[in-house]
Amino acid sequence: MAQAYSPGLKCTENIILKKDRILPIKGKVKVKKGDKVVASDVVAETLLPGKVIPFNLANKLGIAPNLLEKYLKVKAGDTLEKGQTLAQTNGFFGLFKTEIKSPIDGEIENISKITGQMLLREPRIPIQVKAFIDGIVVEVIEEEGVIIENQSAYIQGIFGIGGETTGEIKMLISSPEEEIKPNQIDESCKDKIVVCGSLVSFDVIKKCQKVGVAGIITGGIDDHDLKKLLGYNIGVAITGHEEIGLSIVVTEGFGKINMSHKGFELLKKFNGHKASIHGITQIRAGVMRPEIIIPIKMTDEAVEKKAEMATLEIGTTIRVIRQPNFGLIGKVTALPEKLTKVESETMVRILEAKLENGETITIPRANVEVIES
Repeated sequence: MAQAYSPGLKCTENIILKKDRILPIKGKVKVKKGDKVVASDVVAETLLPGKVIPFNLANKLGIAPNLLEKYLKVKAGDTLEKGQTLAQTNGFFGLFKTEIKSPIDGEIENISKITGQMLLREPRIPIQVKAFIDGIVVEVIEEEGVIIENQSAYIQGIFGIGGETTGEIKMLISSPEEEIKPNQIDESCKDKIVVCGSLVSFDVIKKCQKVGVAGIITGGIDDHDLKKLLGYNIGVAITGHEEIGLSIVVTEGFGKINMSHKGFELLKKFNGHKASIHGITQIRAGVMRPEIIIPIKMTDEAVEKKAEMATLEIGTTIRVIRQPNFGLIGKVTALPEKLTKVESETMVRILEAKLENGETITIPRANVEVIES
């Protein structure tokens, strides 16, 4: 039988991960191969060029551009302080001088003797890349960054918002079906990554922001609450850059959806352990998923798993990603080879699966994703 493939989300207790930690432009790498790092360690840093500001100096002096050099007090490449004199005319008998001062702190990018224009550049912006995960530096890319490896428990989410953050996992639920209330978020949740069950409401998120929660892990989220939180619809753009004070990882989908039992049990097992999470999501042009990474002790027995496409086989755990059973988990019971006509009148390959609620369904293979382990 030919193999069938489907998109998959990983949920595993033990995996070897490698993370690229790369600067946006060339800079300085601060660690070396073999170094042990923790999530908060800065592994590379650089300076991004500041914003360029055109400044018509000749016009402000009231002179022709070809005369500008005669009155300059600075040159290209000089560092500036706000209020520093850029140019000054002699005036008449030392009187009525025109003096032009720098409007910013920064540096001089260029001075044109043809246009009389000076290009000022605002101060450089320091950029630091942190390790994000505890692990070992296995490769250094000179002037660009590093690759960090660790052994972790690992869960991929289906959607998320907010950037990289770390904190201890704090279980606020005793079952995947629970939905927490705002009064369950208190000072003990500060800087923690809280696990919220089948749905996280807008009021719970606002309470988490107020208390200083580092991150939220939830089975589902309401899209209306999400719009209310952000002030706009997400669309299909990359998420993960939202400035909301915390990160949210949604493991199942939109609406109230029970967290998968496997994901719940994994998070419960590592309750109180340090984790690294991010909400970066992209579904086009190179799929990116939110991640929950829980470092565990490196052992000699750990074997790195090669990246492979998720395989659909009898017994494979899948999640339905189309209505009417969106978000439900099940196991594949049959993979018929013949093409089958569906409601849209198209001929597709289907599968049969038994859902966790006991229902048996027949569904196009394109409407499911594999939950990898």
